[in-house]
Amino acid sequence: MTTETPDALIARLAAAAREAAAALAHAPADRKQAALTFAAQAIRDAEGAIMAANAEDLAYADGKGLSPAMVDRLRLDAGRIAAIADGLRAVARQPDPVGRLLAEWDRPNGLHIQRVSTPLGVLGVIYESRPNVTADAGALALKSGNAVILRGGTDSIHSSAAIMACMTEGLRQAGLPDTAIQMVPTRDRAAVGAMLRAQGLIDVIIPRGGKGLVGLVQSEARIPVFAHLEGICHVYADGEADLDKARRVVLNAKTRRTGVCGAAECLLIDRQFYARHGAVLIEDLLAAGVEVRAAGDLARIPGTVPAQPDDFGREFLDMIIAVKLVDGVDGAIEHIRRHGSQHTESILTENDTTAARFFERLDSAILMRNASTQFADGGEFGMGAEIGIATGKMHARGPVGAEQLTSFKYLVTGDGAVRS
Repeated sequence: MTTETPDALIARLAAAAREAAAALAHAPADRKQAALTFAAQAIRDAEGAIMAANAEDLAYADGKGLSPAMVDRLRLDAGRIAAIADGLRAVARQPDPVGRLLAEWDRPNGLHIQRVSTPLGVLGVIYESRPNVTADAGALALKSGNAVILRGGTDSIHSSAAIMACMTEGLRQAGLPDTAIQMVPTRDRAAVGAMLRAQGLIDVIIPRGGKGLVGLVQSEARIPVFAHLEGICHVYADGEADLDKARRVVLNAKTRRTGVCGAAECLLIDRQFYARHGAVLIEDLLAAGVEVRAAGDLARIPGTVPAQPDDFGREFLDMIIAVKLVDGVDGAIEHIRRHGSQHTESILTENDTTAARFFERLDSAILMRNASTQFADGGEFGMGAEIGIATGKMHARGPVGAEQLTSFKYLVTGDGAVRS
């Protein structure tokens, strides 16, 4: 039995990660691509082992009484395993984000200056029940030349370990350090605190999970954090929305997968839309089995339940949605500013001017028009995968892909230049 403390464990992993990061910073693009391609094939070959590991985790989750939404996040099947492998291949095919020339210029003082993209260094990723994050985070870190320490949820420890083994196999086959992607090998929650205190060892912390986890990280981390606290996503049906489009988008935004951060949690209906089309959007939701918590006049619609004040600005992650009538796009903007989490908002309208105002006056990380909020996903954005959604004001906002996991440095060339 090991007597290693959580702080010593993280320090050991981080020391190995920093050595790996130094090698990855200048690793050839084709070698990183090969590692991801090999890992993708290893995942396909290990489907049975991954499914068996996932069955152990599902049994553990059943004993804990996890919610259906949490179990859905945890569950793997042949389709989801294939999607994990496909995501690795998609990241592998992307242009290498390291060493890009971002800008260059000459100065009267004789200096030629270039701004070039560089890796961040060592990433710490803390996540809950979604084992696919093991592959997504590992792939994006590797593609961007970063080493990563993964601390998955206790509920998904067996599934994540099985996927991790495939990632390690990919690194080895490509001749890259197998410490480039590491997983914290313990369920001890003290390891999370040790990661958050690892100044000088870990460069960026990325939490991916619920409000409790992200809130803990944001309040206790001594390291920069890329994160979103909640996915309180809104859909606004404008008075000039196309009815057929609106019906499709609203239903998909809420019901496709309720446990993801891009699921719609609030529907705002313009009074003009309601006067023209009535309760059709709400009736669609009710018919799909959604609990509709309605405010004001909408609470008189049969099948709805009266909304409470705290239903607005709440992330349900379930078949529940809050609905409210608003006066025009400015009413929608005011409501979203008050209750939103700056994650994702969608406007349904055929009016270009109204859509432009919605885009201009809101500062959420992702703003959409006539599209489901469920598209708030790095894979759907063409990033192959995402390591999370960021809603802060640092350089990484929205889906965080390989490009967002780079910083930059300045390369300055002179010809014997001296400053007077």
